[in-house]
Amino acid sequence: MTTTTLAAGTRTVILVEGVSDQLALEALAQRRGRNLKAEGVAVVPIGGATNIGRALTLYGPGGAGLRLAGLCDTGEEDDFRRALERAGLGVSLTRDAMERLGFFVCAADLEDELIRALGPAAVERVIDDQGELELLRTFQNQPAWRGRKKDEQLRRFFGTLRGRKIRSAALLVGALDLDRVPRPLERLLGFI
Repeated sequence: MTTTTLAAGTRTVILVEGVSDQLALEALAQRRGRNLKAEGVAVVPIGGATNIGRALTLYGPGGAGLRLAGLCDTGEEDDFRRALERAGLGVSLTRDAMERLGFFVCAADLEDELIRALGPAAVERVIDDQGELELLRTFQNQPAWRGRKKDEQLRRFFGTLRGRKIRSAALLVGALDLDRVPRPLERLLGFI
């Protein structure tokens, strides 16, 4: 995990696994008319769930003493839970207890949440706007992916090229109907 220099006046840190999560949250906040920096909120990518313990030590009660929140994928929920418990923020934490602390879990991952909220056709429009629809069609015709559900194909497609998730995160959020924001994102922004 690289240490992020926080802006003066930062009071709350949202810990996320990667840059795509950061960009998605910042884009959603902006669409909601919020200026996180002005509110004293920093969204900090920690470089993967295994770095959550170090991030909690750095920014939490034993470190900078900032208010904490976070977002993780289902597969990393246990890493976050154990780290929160080791940091003294709870015991035998359930998902509900984690949410009361401000830590929210995406079903599968952020891309899965956004794909389900948008629907495959809207996601394909975002991909087309980036000039990658032909690449998607080529990917969908590969024997390993032919015949699979579109949601699965789209989710995997975002991970097939380095930087695609990062380039697409804010664009997917920009295409969202604000009445269909995925629950973990909505609840996290509501928490802070």
